[in-house]
Amino acid sequence: MKLYQALSARGEARSGSISLSELLSQLGGLNGLRPSMPPTLLGSKEEEIPSSFQGYVEHAYRQNGIVFACMLVRMMIFSEARFQFRRLSKGRPGELFGTEALSLLEKPWAGAVTSDLLARTIQDADLAGSFFATTRGKGENKRIVRLRPDWVTLILGSYLDPRDDQVGAWHLDAEVLGYMYQAGGKGSGNDPVFLERENVVHFAPIPDPLASFRGMSWLTPIVREIMGDKAATTHKLSYLENGASPNLVVSFDKDMDPDELKKWLEAFKANHEGAANAFKTLVLAAGASADVVGSNMREIDFKKVQAAGENRIAVASGMSGIIVGLSEGMEAATLANYGQARRRDSDVTLRYLWRKMAGAFATVVDTPTAAELWFDDRDIAFLQEDLKDEAEIQHKEAITIRQYVDAGFTPESAVAAVESGDLSRLVHTGLFSVQLQPPGTQIVGANGANGSGDPAAVPAPSSGA
Repeated sequence: MKLYQALSARGEARSGSISLSELLSQLGGLNGLRPSMPPTLLGSKEEEIPSSFQGYVEHAYRQNGIVFACMLVRMMIFSEARFQFRRLSKGRPGELFGTEALSLLEKPWAGAVTSDLLARTIQDADLAGSFFATTRGKGENKRIVRLRPDWVTLILGSYLDPRDDQVGAWHLDAEVLGYMYQAGGKGSGNDPVFLERENVVHFAPIPDPLASFRGMSWLTPIVREIMGDKAATTHKLSYLENGASPNLVVSFDKDMDPDELKKWLEAFKANHEGAANAFKTLVLAAGASADVVGSNMREIDFKKVQAAGENRIAVASGMSGIIVGLSEGMEAATLANYGQARRRDSDVTLRYLWRKMAGAFATVVDTPTAAELWFDDRDIAFLQEDLKDEAEIQHKEAITIRQYVDAGFTPESAVAAVESGDLSRLVHTGLFSVQLQPPGTQIVGANGANGSGDPAAVPAPSSGA
């Protein structure tokens, strides 16, 4: 039973937008559905990166060049794919084909194409863990609308027993009944809109272990790495702005008044501690002296320290450092290494994301019978094999097709079997190579002596005929 049907059974069905309190009141009275809200990061330090969509956008994507570079490379390659349908024959995949049903994904909204849709898809998934979209309008005016992920609430319950008020996120029968979208977020005063599950695209490539249906951003495990990289960048900037100055151990006269010493220390810390105050000119008084314990960035091996953090961020993104263009990856940059990294990123990361993406968008597309929504990556330059490898593959495929044709299979079925890897698609003509005929058998064609229109094998005439 759908949610709106359950509400209708109680005489409470409404269309359009309803207030948050009304919806939660109806859902609570109906079956105790509990909305699943995005998590927040515990902590009160101002330098912490909030574990939320807006926190990641403001403090990671917009302020960290390594995060931006990794996300940009993911987006540029991911958005190159196209949607197609893939035939299924006895559970095996077949050729790709397209229909008019794909026009919604090819032109998702005014002035946009598939690459624009996929760019938004992977960007939201990277930052929020989930991408949400729905459709509006009908016919030629039908379009896809992106939903800001932190303004979406998952409505959980059970279709088996809609009146069960004990269904939570970890209930055995729990599932997503629908989605609630409130423009401006909680507290905006805008009325939320309930969206049926069948009309929402929910792309969550990395599942959140603490949630049943929500996704997790790949930035979450590396928040500390991002903070460390930002601190290193601030440290470098301060070094260049203030001039190279030593790290110091400061000592004082043993007869210095403790209260005066305390005030002096507070002033010293306020003016010299922290990355923003690093390397300022040091002026000492009150009998204080300083001893140098470090003199330059080379002694802390700054390049390696920062490169290690960059590499960890790239690893979490699923992209190789050599592909992103990070310093540590470029040091090992060779043609062979680049090819290996490209294959790794495409086989492990990108194809996984595309498979999940196709499954998510299948909810808003009319898929033909015996087919599934799939992706077409044949025109993506990043995934093209080296010319030598491609030539070898084509050569082997051509030999295989020739062998099938020589064995009596139709050329069309031989090509289809090689392209799909499904040998059950081979169709035999009923004709065999002459080597398979008994000795003395004569092969005649359509205009043969037997007078029939079909090729046939007839016994050879005897010498006394």
